Amino acid sequence: MVLIFAETQKGKFKKTAYEAVTYGYKTAQILGTECAALVLGTASGLEELGKYGASKVYHVPDAALDNFDSQVYAAVISEVAGKAGANVIIFSHSALGKSTAGRVAARMNAGSVSGVNSLPTVEGGAFRVRKGVFSGKAFAEYEVKSDAKVLSLMGNSIQPEASGQPAPVEVVSAEVPAARVTVNKLERVEGITPLPEAELVVSAGRGMKGPENWNIIEELANVMGATTACSRPVADTGWRPHHEHVGQTGIAIRPNLYVAIGISGAIQHLAGVNNSKTIVVINKDREAPFFKAADYGVVGDLFEVVPRLTEAMKKFKAEH
Repeated sequence: MVLIFAETQKGKFKKTAYEAVTYGYKTAQILGTECAALVLGTASGLEELGKYGASKVYHVPDAALDNFDSQVYAAVISEVAGKAGANVIIFSHSALGKSTAGRVAARMNAGSVSGVNSLPTVEGGAFRVRKGVFSGKAFAEYEVKSDAKVLSLMGNSIQPEASGQPAPVEVVSAEVPAARVTVNKLERVEGITPLPEAELVVSAGRGMKGPENWNIIEELANVMGATTACSRPVADTGWRPHHEHVGQTGIAIRPNLYVAIGISGAIQHLAGVNNSKTIVVINKDREAPFFKAADYGVVGDLFEVVPRLTEAMKKFKAEH
């Protein structure tokens, strides 16, 4: 069986959960087995995971699981996986997934590959998966020889596909160990699509000259329905909040479209965004390194180009 850990936030499923279930369903088809989803803590709409391929949904509703603790989650997930007879366990490659998958693998004596970006292949009994290496500059294929296997799926590697029917929900019991971490306060950015999940991202750098000019970036992002981001120097100087920092030392993203405005394209920044499916660069310096990685480039003053682009997009949306 393939078991997918479906991640929630405030009791609601994140987009990455639907991606993981879709991936798990397709993996189960390759292996000729069934797949089930696992949900921990208080949550609603569990049966909807069946539409993405889960044949059933296991639910451990203990309210103690509403606050995340990787050691506690690993213990519960491992127990449920053992009871269900799961030999492939799939996580999202999120902060939660990255901190839990390794612990589950250790408990289950399983081979583990983090950040996979394609479906596994099974040839001659060999189970292989692929992931990006060297900051996305190359791909490596891993063969997992253990009976149990733990994978984490990179965001936006597979599109959620809702084609099935709601699945039955089975409440299961599991021993929930006492947490070693006490959560006193939790602050989240609300009202935007988180960068790891965003399909459209508009990002800007020091070419903006100051935080007072960011309104043209936000207006373009609003018209596009995109999430805003920034380069490290912008976050370090306090022009933008650190949760918007993308790059090797910030958040690694892989949106369908990444628009880089006034960013030179240092290697550290490219390492976090070069898995974007399409990259558009706007910069007045035609020698900016970012143009070498761009699918489309506009050489021009961003203070002239961006407002004109925003108006063109407004017109296009009005006509369509």
